[in-house]
Amino acid sequence: MEGYLGKEVASMVNVCRQTVSHSVSLFNEGGLKLLLHRDFAPGREPFLTEEQQEEIKQLVLTTTPAELGWDVASAWNTKLLQSYVEKHFGVSISREALRKLLHRKGLSWTRPTYTLAKGDPDRQKNFEKQIDFIKKT
Repeated sequence: MEGYLGKEVASMVNVCRQTVSHSVSLFNEGGLKLLLHRDFAPGREPFLTEEQQEEIKQLVLTTTPAELGWDVASAWNTKLLQSYVEKHFGVSISREALRKLLHRKGLSWTRPTYTLAKGDPDRQKNFEKQIDFIKKT
């Protein structure tokens, strides 16, 4: 727009002359909107549908493998989930892909914690108070 030649602009912004020419063409055709528009490849089709992914998330959140008779484990891991997905959905998916899927769904891996079934909440609170007192002194 300021009267520079394409090759001069190319050397100023460190691109080839054809890139400058293409950019000028796009700008003349559709303005700044077309010049800044970027098309991204759609990517690979997901192995599992959105409903199946949500089902896996709910499975991990609400059940244990032991409850479903899959294993004696008290928490899901990617190896167990991989077997579950293959059997129920007929899809072979890597453990890493499952981990990423769960991460996209807002889940993260933590070690399972155990709670005593016969624990007395009042005694536990009293114990916590005693520990806090010991820490302070």
